[in-house]
Amino acid sequence: MTTTAGILADARHMKDDIAHLRHRLHQEPEIGLYLPRTQEKVLEALDGLPFEITLGTDTTSVTAVLRGGARHSSAHKPVVLLRGDMDALPVQEQTGVPYSSTIDGAMHACGHDLHTSMLAGAATLLAERRDQLAGDVVLMFQPGEEGFDGAGVMIREGVLEAAGRRPDAAYGLHVMSSLLPGGTFASKADTLMSASDSLYVTVHGAGGHGSSPHTAQDPVTVAAEMVTALQTMITRQFNMFDPVVLTVGVLHAGTKRNIIPESARIEATIRSFSAENRTRMQSAVPRLLNGIAGAHGLTATVDYQTEYPLTVTDHAETANAEKHIAELFGEDRYHRMAQPLSGSEDFSRVLAAVPGSFVFLSAVAPDADPTQAAFNHSPYATFDDNILADGTALYTQLAVARIAELAAS
Repeated sequence: MTTTAGILADARHMKDDIAHLRHRLHQEPEIGLYLPRTQEKVLEALDGLPFEITLGTDTTSVTAVLRGGARHSSAHKPVVLLRGDMDALPVQEQTGVPYSSTIDGAMHACGHDLHTSMLAGAATLLAERRDQLAGDVVLMFQPGEEGFDGAGVMIREGVLEAAGRRPDAAYGLHVMSSLLPGGTFASKADTLMSASDSLYVTVHGAGGHGSSPHTAQDPVTVAAEMVTALQTMITRQFNMFDPVVLTVGVLHAGTKRNIIPESARIEATIRSFSAENRTRMQSAVPRLLNGIAGAHGLTATVDYQTEYPLTVTDHAETANAEKHIAELFGEDRYHRMAQPLSGSEDFSRVLAAVPGSFVFLSAVAPDADPTQAAFNHSPYATFDDNILADGTALYTQLAVARIAELAAS
């Protein structure tokens, strides 16, 4: 079956197989760039399918290229890339689901096990339609999205040239464990997600006795002033309609209540929604923190590290994704977001190089309140298997339909 209805029906027919793979992945989560057991399961799912497979060298990635067999009239054979990330998080699972993680301190708390399973399901559906494809499909099974820049590694290793030339379009999916009713797709054109940067600060003082702070140089009070000053700086120097979000996640100093320590440590995450503000923060933050330290006669080591850029979707490709979601599932299943999310994604690196889009899919259980459900990254986050077939169908439809459109243009 080659119609939209046929793709959805075929995806739903294999839903048990997709769920089985998802449960196996969920039980053995792996963190970072080295995911050997995950890679092995993906290769098992692709075994026997007509893909050209390349494995990463600096990461356990899997790049699978399907060469379409249909004739095409365009000057260049169309290429579409589909991405699914594979890594888990350092979270101790508390969901109690029957297929809970068997690895202590690791959990698929962001739903990447669903992404991998859906993309593997799409591999089967696409292989069945190989003779009807007038172009090539690149499947990007990516480790290390959670802070390890796996997309950057795969790009350096050639994923964007895997089919022989750069893709014409790229799409990614991401499940959500809350916020929207289950089965809802969501996206928006232009800025979809924030840029992400990291801040590491060490305040250098001089230790002493807690009863006599004047004989020491207390880094704790200086670090505390820095934490509040950072928030004040954002509200006074940055436009509230172009926000910056800074959260201090680590504030550490000392060993005992009556000892003034030698140093204090601050670690923070910084999210911005424009390239201009991201650049401004890189100079404003060190200036502020060094000034505060100097005002108290101390010094500070400020390490501002850029991470993932803004996730910016292409207007035409996002409209294309909207159209196919409506064709597959009906217009009521799609939500056009009014504002971007403050999370960040390394798929942004792919979208910076290739026109494409990124779509969220709510995996909230039908009987759950999405406003009360645990958010992604929570040890209590759960994801409903019922959406697996829908994600698989959308991956497949986006590739099939976009290649047909490109080949006809």
